[in-house]
Amino acid sequence: MQNAPILIKNKKSPKPMKSSPESAIIRYLPYLITSILILILFMVFFWSYIFITIKPGEAGILYKRFGQGTITDKTYHEGLNLILPWDIMYIYNVRTQQYEHKMKAISKEGLNVEVNMSIRYNPELETLGILHQNIGPDYLQKIIIPEVESNIRERFGNLDINNIYSPNPALLEDIVNFTMNKLERNYISLQNVAILRITLPQTIEAIMEKKVEYKEIAEAYEYRIKGELFEANRKLTEANGIKAFNDVVNKSLTDEILKWQGIQATIAISNSNNSKVVIIGNKSKEMPIILGGDSDTAKR
Repeated sequence: MQNAPILIKNKKSPKPMKSSPESAIIRYLPYLITSILILILFMVFFWSYIFITIKPGEAGILYKRFGQGTITDKTYHEGLNLILPWDIMYIYNVRTQQYEHKMKAISKEGLNVEVNMSIRYNPELETLGILHQNIGPDYLQKIIIPEVESNIRERFGNLDINNIYSPNPALLEDIVNFTMNKLERNYISLQNVAILRITLPQTIEAIMEKKVEYKEIAEAYEYRIKGELFEANRKLTEANGIKAFNDVVNKSLTDEILKWQGIQATIAISNSNNSKVVIIGNKSKEMPIILGGDSDTAKR
């Protein structure tokens, strides 16, 4: 007995249901939250590498890790600057800065001299990128101090101890100008080098102080001598003037003038209220004798 064929009917598969936007958001929400958290962590971790704040009196030079390296033709100024996290921003102080330095030099006689100085400088803003590329942030120690020391040692080596102890301002100006010309070629502006103090060996300094003291005493004596000479000349001039006056007066005092003056004086005295005795009968060429006194004396 043959088995009857079994007929199998193909059932149609159910059509897939269309997903709504809300269900899509719910399905990808964990991935979205994870991505946001990763982005936040990335921003927090690289915040200081991306957002660079340049303060007043500063300038920035950018170094691109994947690119041309140091950007020498652009300087970043004050404010907030945005860079890629793998790049580096180098911040420079571009204000005028002052640095006090102490160094040793040798005089022409071979004596050790200690020099305290003050250096005022600032980097040139236009060439800050080249300065960073060629020298770096420690340009003070690499360029400025060695150049200043070299020039001062060279100049002091040609001077004796007297010129070093009382330096000529023109010499110091020459040192500054010579050093400035050298540093300008290294993209640095040197404004001034002030010599604050020059310290000699104690024995030499004591000798120099005595020398200065003796010089001041000698100048004081010289001043006094000049004063005495001036006073002597003044007295001599005064005496000559008095002598000349007396010579003129003596020539003009004749007997007739003296008699006339005596008569006028006698008349004036006789007209006064005071008691007096006038004796006219003196020698012809002499003045009258006048005896004066109050009335009580005359009565006595």
